[in-house]
Amino acid sequence: MTTTSRAVRRAPSPSRRAATPPDPARELLPSAEPVRMLDPSGTPLPTTLTEPDLDQLREMHRRMVVGRRFDAQSTALTKQGKLAVYPSSRGQEACQVGAVLALREDDWVFPTYRESTALVSRGIDPVEVLTLLRGDWHCGYDPAARHTAPQCTPLATQCVHAAGLAYGEAHQGRDTVALAFIGDGATSEGDFHEGVNFAAVFKAPVVFFVQNNKYAISVPLSRQTAAPSLAYKGVGYGVPAEQVDGNDPVAVLAVLTRAVAHARAGKGPYLVEAHTYRMEPHTNADDATRYRDGAEVEVWRDRDPIVRLEAYLRARGVLDDAAVAAVTAEAEAYAADLRTRMHDKPAVDPLSLFDHVYAEPTPQLREQREQVRAELAADADREGEN
Repeated sequence: MTTTSRAVRRAPSPSRRAATPPDPARELLPSAEPVRMLDPSGTPLPTTLTEPDLDQLREMHRRMVVGRRFDAQSTALTKQGKLAVYPSSRGQEACQVGAVLALREDDWVFPTYRESTALVSRGIDPVEVLTLLRGDWHCGYDPAARHTAPQCTPLATQCVHAAGLAYGEAHQGRDTVALAFIGDGATSEGDFHEGVNFAAVFKAPVVFFVQNNKYAISVPLSRQTAAPSLAYKGVGYGVPAEQVDGNDPVAVLAVLTRAVAHARAGKGPYLVEAHTYRMEPHTNADDATRYRDGAEVEVWRDRDPIVRLEAYLRARGVLDDAAVAAVTAEAEAYAADLRTRMHDKPAVDPLSLFDHVYAEPTPQLREQREQVRAELAADADREGEN
């Protein structure tokens, strides 16, 4: 008679249990709340991040003050008819300047139309920065010399450009980092997803920097996404991400410095979402009162990034009344020089509107060009008679 023995299953001893493998997706997730290092009054908060150097923060304060004065002057120039349009970045100075300070001069910036403050903070001549906004078809500065792409009006297309350039630089053995500015609305565009996905697959050294200022023109964030925050979009592509209080200059610089270091070390792209607010209308052609309440604006006015950083630096003893007055005077001189030089009208040829529209002009385009030429000739004859 044969007996069949039944194997007895026993639970493995604690020492023999396999360790739970780490969840790679969890390592990609941002903090549950935006990273903060200063409260709205400028008081330091507990943090595990490395605080930026005080000299660097003092320089950040200087550039933010000058940048805000530039922004106000540009808005005034628009009202005077010197600019065709101007998208203000008032209230977003910590993001604009922090991104520039986190990069090296040979790193590349891919701006949107709202990054004029970032560009002047990078040392680009303000008249050159505003050239495109005067109605010129060219970027006013040399992108290759400044390692700064032309300001981009189509939403999110610069994400693909940044990913491609960063991949090319890495392929040639250079440790260049590209930083692409985008707005919250641009994360709904296909180019954003294509750029992030490409960068992740090929480990391109790109920092995708989302300035979430709560509105894509008049569309609120709640109509853009159901995600807990835009930073969570990174996990779907295998891209680590972080969210930060975009009106906390110390935190913005610390988080972006870490993101840039991650990309430069060959670890691939990084996504940063900054929670900030656009204090002014979308552009001078926008009426923001139609879609947001004045009380909401006032809440964000109390979170001013310049006031916050100034209070912190005063408390640390590296900024006083004399230093603040000197920076204010520098900003006023900067604005006065811009005002003077922007009064010179650029030489324009109306007929150039028809150049480079098609490789071979269509009959309709030739007809339209001839109509404009005839009108210009008639105007010239009338002026000659007078």
